[in-house]
Amino acid sequence: MTPTFNAATAGGAAPLPGKLVIVEGVDGSGKSTQIDLVRKWLIAEGYAIAYSEWNSSPIVSDVTRHGKKNRLLSPQTFSLIHAADFADRYHRYILPALEAGAIVLVDRYVYTAFARDAARGVDRGWLRQLYSFATAPTVAFYFRVPLDEALKRILRGRPELKWYEAGMDLRLSDDPYESFRLFQARILEEYEAMTTEFGLTVIDATKPMTRQQREVRDIVRPHADGTLRAPPSAWKAVVRDSRIFGRYLDELVENERSKREPDDEAAVRAPDRETVP
Repeated sequence: MTPTFNAATAGGAAPLPGKLVIVEGVDGSGKSTQIDLVRKWLIAEGYAIAYSEWNSSPIVSDVTRHGKKNRLLSPQTFSLIHAADFADRYHRYILPALEAGAIVLVDRYVYTAFARDAARGVDRGWLRQLYSFATAPTVAFYFRVPLDEALKRILRGRPELKWYEAGMDLRLSDDPYESFRLFQARILEEYEAMTTEFGLTVIDATKPMTRQQREVRDIVRPHADGTLRAPPSAWKAVVRDSRIFGRYLDELVENERSKREPDDEAAVRAPDRETVP
């Protein structure tokens, strides 16, 4: 029998002192906005936060860019490149932060590979084995949104879709927008199947943004107890007492960071790069 990724045993090691909170969902689900709000909230509350996002490792960026530009990537090649990206970020950013006792927030985890690669025809059992080294999340949120609503959000104001983003490599349709719709429908089907398989925590992504955020925070809050705290600073107290979160925090955080020593950092994140399918 082929071993598979199991949320209860993944990683094969003793429980880590840190907490791993991840978000998943199809494009347009709003998951990235929600985890960004959670990140800013937890930083304001004084927790040490590490953050990583899908396809952001610098070690594969040039290969990925070349392969996409020249349309050289088969489904299997695409899958292995993403696995290399994830393995690098996992061992350099995610795992060390968990071992230190921090809260690690991840925008797209292994379930993105399970959904997207399977939608491209890659064997599901092989994918679960490929990522079997990964630690099971403390909480795995799945932001559920109907396909039509997700498409409306993602396509609003977008002049054109990229080749692989639209799933044009699968030859589902000659029309990029129809291909994108069919590709996203496949991905959505994979996610829905995984909610039971991996016990994903479902959030209704059609609810108002503030209501979703309250639900997410209510679930995350108990897990934050006992995790690593960042060194105290005045700006965190002001933000916490004023209940200022979201985009209003950005300028304040950046100004404060510029005044602090490099080792007095509340949030550690992998290098930002464009998210690709």
